[in-house]
Amino acid sequence: MAAGLGKRMHSALPKMLHPVAGQPLVAHVLTAARSLQPAAIVVVIGHGGERVQAALAAPDMRFVVQDPPNGTGDAVRVALTALPHEGVTVVVNGDCPLLPAATMSALAAVAARGRLAVLTANAADPSGLGRIVRAPDGSVRAIVEHRDATPEQRAIGEIYTGVLAAPTALLAAWVAKLVPHNAQNEYYLTDVVTLALADGVPVEAHVAEDANVALGVNDRAQLAAVERIVQRRRADALMIAGTTLADPDRIDIRGNLGSGRDVSIDVGCVFEGEVTLGDGVEVGAYCVLRNVTIGIGTRIAPYSHLDGAAIGARCIVGPYARLRPGTSLADDVHIGNFVEVKATTIGNGSKANHLTYLGDSTIGAGVNVGAGVITCNYDGANKHRTVIEDGAFIGSDAQLVAPVTVGRNATLGAGTTLTRDAPAGALTVSRAKQISVAGWTRPVKKTKTE
Repeated sequence: MAAGLGKRMHSALPKMLHPVAGQPLVAHVLTAARSLQPAAIVVVIGHGGERVQAALAAPDMRFVVQDPPNGTGDAVRVALTALPHEGVTVVVNGDCPLLPAATMSALAAVAARGRLAVLTANAADPSGLGRIVRAPDGSVRAIVEHRDATPEQRAIGEIYTGVLAAPTALLAAWVAKLVPHNAQNEYYLTDVVTLALADGVPVEAHVAEDANVALGVNDRAQLAAVERIVQRRRADALMIAGTTLADPDRIDIRGNLGSGRDVSIDVGCVFEGEVTLGDGVEVGAYCVLRNVTIGIGTRIAPYSHLDGAAIGARCIVGPYARLRPGTSLADDVHIGNFVEVKATTIGNGSKANHLTYLGDSTIGAGVNVGAGVITCNYDGANKHRTVIEDGAFIGSDAQLVAPVTVGRNATLGAGTTLTRDAPAGALTVSRAKQISVAGWTRPVKKTKTE
């Protein structure tokens, strides 16, 4: 169910699309549901439904619109119009990203035996949540919403999580009988418990071992709390698999992070998209890595930003380096502080250690690029490519005006502005003639009275 208005988020973005670990809230629920290989997945949409549908559209998805929003029971009634009549149906709130697939599967197994299964949890603070009312023998007798509960019922700590499963045909019959006899004048899905018992159908409660699995998101504070739980789970999984984290509470994985043996990650690092770290990789503090592969033994120094790059083995990158999409480093490459690389391949053992921009370039092996070098790749309308062949030495403060080629083992003198190809094995220098003016006087500031 993903039709909620999400008023307490105070956002133009539909609540279900607010991100947790780099994915929309509801996407986490759908990932868990897909792992069960269901016959159909139906998402109930309402407020901002067009944006939700656009974000989630997939061949296995069906969308139904609840308009107007008349409660959870009405949402399920609308969803059942798009579901197969046979089998069982599992109902899950779209704002509960911590719910594991195993829990959904367990509820579905109970429903397959002709029962109504409800997921409950023991909450430290049950305020605002539906309470599980049990008979003296421990069986579930009802679910009472907080605003409709008596003081005695509000004292109950066991809450309904919003997740249930039932035989589809029975669920359809029950939601058709719902009436809005409550403070909200809505059709409550929780009333199916009473209807099931009236039909002689057992109601079985599955109590979650970890109450966090049922945490929903209604405001920004809850969103942040859920985010930290997800991140801590991912951090724990990394450490169990052999990765060293300087502080497991200061890492953010907003995608998929694959980590080899003996990898170490310092504090404040962010990993987005698909990131793979080879054995022995070191990532310094406050780095951001997005869609990157890094070879064995490479060290990423602090405050470096890497996006869409492939990095070989035993490289050194940073600190304060920026590798942009299309960057490919071979083995043993050094990219130093305040060096930016974009759409460039760099061969084995080459170095660019200081204050340099390398864009739209092909750089061979064993090349040394001095401080302050710029490949001038853009003429205001089109991008052009620079080629620097194996063994070349590029002196500091050189500008290479593309398209241009520096030949094998060529040397460019410091300060050169290269506008034509530099031949292999030769020294190429382009500088204005140096002069000294004797007796020259440096200008001085005028006084305020002058």
